[in-house]
Amino acid sequence: MTDPDIGIMSARLLFSVQKELFEKLAEQGHPALRPQHGAVLGYIDEEGSRATELSRLSGTHKQVIGNLIDELEALDYVERHPDPSDRRAKLIVPTAMGRDQMRKSDAIMAAIEQRHAEEIGTQEYARFKAAFQRITALQADHFDDSTTPRRRPATAGD
Repeated sequence: MTDPDIGIMSARLLFSVQKELFEKLAEQGHPALRPQHGAVLGYIDEEGSRATELSRLSGTHKQVIGNLIDELEALDYVERHPDPSDRRAKLIVPTAMGRDQMRKSDAIMAAIEQRHAEEIGTQEYARFKAAFQRITALQADHFDDSTTPRRRPATAGD
């Protein structure tokens, strides 16, 4: 394909980044993790997050998030704690192993981004990333039929 659309390019980028990230995580002591776990681990706060918030942020169905939380709990990456602001709700809180994975993921992703910035130039990479953020937000706003307004991400030109 000589001129792939943004869906194909985004998928290629996602799958390639996921492959590199999870291979490196496996080498660094986290071999049981799969890319699907990113729907929880990529969005969880160190202080804890509600499953509904993880579902909203990741765009993943609540039932899928629940299954992923169950898996991650069995693997000792997260724990369920009562939410102090609402005793009926649970917070999903990363364990020590979960926090280790979060730090390692952040470092791996920073290295991936640094490599790309060095390849195409820091300014061009910053422009690309800003444009990609804007396109992502525009697409989400166009497709999102909820009444909740979305905040447009800040860009280098703002």
